[in-house]
Amino acid sequence: MARKNDTSQDGVLVIGLGRFGSAIAVTLDKLGKDVLAVESNPDLAQQWSHRFQVVEADARSSEALYQLGAADFKIAVVGVGTSLEASVLITANLVDMGMKEIWAKATSREHGTILQRIGANHVVYPEFDAGQRVAHMVSGRMLDYISFEDQFSIVKMVPPKDLIGFTVAQSRIRERFGVTLIGVKSVGQPFEYTTPDTLISHGDTLIVSGEPELLEAFANRI
Repeated sequence: MARKNDTSQDGVLVIGLGRFGSAIAVTLDKLGKDVLAVESNPDLAQQWSHRFQVVEADARSSEALYQLGAADFKIAVVGVGTSLEASVLITANLVDMGMKEIWAKATSREHGTILQRIGANHVVYPEFDAGQRVAHMVSGRMLDYISFEDQFSIVKMVPPKDLIGFTVAQSRIRERFGVTLIGVKSVGQPFEYTTPDTLISHGDTLIVSGEPELLEAFANRI
C-alpha cells in the first residue's frame, strides 16, 4: 500500500474517483500536478491507474490513510459524496491527521454544514453549482456564469443589441446599468481589456462583472 513515488510535497491527494473526483484528478494531472488517488472500488482504481498513481484502499480507515502516506500531503480532495457516512469519516480522518487544506464534496446544505463543522476548509456543491450556472445561461444571453461570495459574479455574454456599434465611453455601461465591462473578445481577435475607446461589435463576447441581479437585468435586455 506504500506509495512508489514521493508526490506529497507539491501533490494533491484525491479520495474517490467517481465523476467529480476523477474530473479533479485528471485536471490536476493536465496542470502538471502530482496526484495520488485513493479508490476503494477495484474497477475504478484500475480504470485510472494508467493516468496517475492510484492506490486501492478504504479511506474510511485512518490506518489505511497513514499507511499510504496521506499525512504527508498538504492538500486533499474528498470526492466521495453519495455516502454521507463515508464522506464524514474520511474528512474527519484527514482533519485528525492535520491536513492543512481539505476540499470536500457535499450533496446537500446539511451535508456541507457537517463537513465544515468537522474541519473541511472548502465545501463544494457540484450539482447545485452546475444547476445554478446552467439556469443563468438558459435564461438569457449569458454564455458562462461564475458566482463568488458577497454578491459578486462574472459572466460571459453576447452584447445587448442597443450597445452594438458604440464604444464603452458612449455606452456608459457602468453609469447606466451598474455593471463593469471587463473585456471584449472579437471574432478572430485576442481578448482585450476594455478602454473608453473599445468598440462593441456584433459577434463580440463580453466579460462583465457586478451584482447578480444587475447582471441578470443587463444580460436580459432586448
